[in-house]
Amino acid sequence: MTSLRRMLDGDKLKLEGVHFLLVDDNPHALDIMAQVVLGFGVRNMTKVESAAAARQAIARGGIDIVLTDGQMPEENGYQLTRWIRHEASESMRYVPILIITGHTPQSDVTLGRDLGANFTIAKPLVPRVLLQRLFWLSQEDRQFVLSDTYKGPDRRFKRLGPPSGTDGRREGDLKGEVGEASEPNLSQAQIDALMKPAKVVL
Repeated sequence: MTSLRRMLDGDKLKLEGVHFLLVDDNPHALDIMAQVVLGFGVRNMTKVESAAAARQAIARGGIDIVLTDGQMPEENGYQLTRWIRHEASESMRYVPILIITGHTPQSDVTLGRDLGANFTIAKPLVPRVLLQRLFWLSQEDRQFVLSDTYKGPDRRFKRLGPPSGTDGRREGDLKGEVGEASEPNLSQAQIDALMKPAKVVL
């Protein structure tokens, strides 16, 4: 998977050398996305107005991050995400993907996650939110999963919350830090008792 640790300079993002692929069928929305990332110091970007053009850009290689609109005609950002994870070249299959969409019901957020997107961001695009997600990407240590049924960053983090030292998204997020044990460790005898098969009478 593309390492984004190089985006960090201490506790600040350094994006001058990161190549962004921006995908949106709406030219006005595409320009807004470009202006936002330019404001972050990004100097390398490719702007395209369709998933087909995005596939061509990805085939050429050199893309570090993909920001794609979720809803587009013919082929949307979710389908593009699936194509990247399953059919792009080996070097591009692991690229971080952020889906930016005006429709964020839980079903769409789950769909993006299950297709291998790193994050889903709601429109209108707020620079602070995008910058925070990029920072989270640079801090992430999620493993990349390759299986018959799923290809993408490990999905088992629903309640884990953001990287240590950053704000959460939900009230119920767990903290990234591991604290002291709240109860004494089990003895070996207690562990053995838990693991011992038990007869069940039905």
